[in-house]
Amino acid sequence: MAGRGRKRNRESDDNQTKKRQKVHHPCHGSVPGKVLVCGEGDVGQLGLGEDVIEKARPGLVNIPDPVIQVCGGGMHTVCLTEKGEVYTFGCNDEGTLGRDTSEEGSETLPGKVDGLPKIVQVSAGDSHTAALSEDGRVFAWGNFRDASGSMGFTTNGIQNTPMTMIEGETIVKITSGGDHLVCLSDVGEIFTCGCAEQGQLGRVAECFSQRGGRKGLASILTPEPVRFRKKKSVFSDIWAGQYITFAKEKNTGEIYGWGLNNYFQLGFSDMTNRFVPEKIKSFDKKNWVCIQGGQHHTVAQDNEGNVYTLGRADYGRLGLGEDSGEKKEPSLVKLEKKCTSISAGQSVSFALLEDGSVACWGMGTSNQLGNGEDEDSWVPSKMGGKQLNERKVIQVSAGGQHTVLLAVDK
Repeated sequence: MAGRGRKRNRESDDNQTKKRQKVHHPCHGSVPGKVLVCGEGDVGQLGLGEDVIEKARPGLVNIPDPVIQVCGGGMHTVCLTEKGEVYTFGCNDEGTLGRDTSEEGSETLPGKVDGLPKIVQVSAGDSHTAALSEDGRVFAWGNFRDASGSMGFTTNGIQNTPMTMIEGETIVKITSGGDHLVCLSDVGEIFTCGCAEQGQLGRVAECFSQRGGRKGLASILTPEPVRFRKKKSVFSDIWAGQYITFAKEKNTGEIYGWGLNNYFQLGFSDMTNRFVPEKIKSFDKKNWVCIQGGQHHTVAQDNEGNVYTLGRADYGRLGLGEDSGEKKEPSLVKLEKKCTSISAGQSVSFALLEDGSVACWGMGTSNQLGNGEDEDSWVPSKMGGKQLNERKVIQVSAGGQHTVLLAVDK
């Protein structure tokens, strides 16, 4: 998930020694499909060429091989093929695409990222991209930013091609916030790097949150483990929003969170940012299978296929109606059918339903909802268009001001 965007943004406040084994990858299915996109495409993030800068309804993207995962970044898109190859398109100003786009217009069409082994999962932030190999190595490229501008991806600056990270660990899942990267190891340990200003790394004290303070930039740009009060805590899942991070404790199912809480989006009843992990009591009553964060709101899915939202209500991103107001704890969204997966963008939310349709709500002015309406949706509406008539959606991912779908024929 990511929230960067250029147009129509109405929120201005806003070493490894053991032999590697193939890792179990819990992040997505292996069903191949076709890629569909909608929303803003002013920097090529739709992958439809230089002439298509906007799509009100989902349009078909031409990628040579079947795709098994799609991921929307701030102003770019990442697709993982059945062969384990990565294709990117969109803004490449800060090395985000991980490939050469010197040929005019090449950033607006899908292009393969070279120099990677077989990949099993990808993630995308505002200006960075990450890829997880089948043997548990993390490759990443691009740039991190904070309130003062570019931070670089490493202390050497922007990274234009894939580099390896977290030597000596086997990683089983990666997830990206706007400007931070979170990785889960095979022994349930969590590693973070990137911007620390809002507490999203969970391992940097507030006094060192501005570019590492006296500890220096390397202290936040180098992935390091997050420490928990329970020293033997083991985690089974991780998720990230724009400025927040969530983790699920393996044995208890308890949810921990850290980062920005200015609209209660972490689920704490105050508006205090968390710079170290803290158990979220408001998440105790359900068994959560997925949690996705936007800029100032959170969408959560339980094991029964129900969807809940919390945080800021403006523009309808909670899907609870115009009079709902901010929510300090998960609140049920009324959907026609059970949900199979969710996604959250900057000010939008999506629920993929069991029949392969997509329920959407939130800010509509970028056409990110794909429902053909240039208006905010305060309650769930249905994404439509001719490309969806004979297809069912199997994945949805919200970018900054565009949305990416993976669909199969009915």
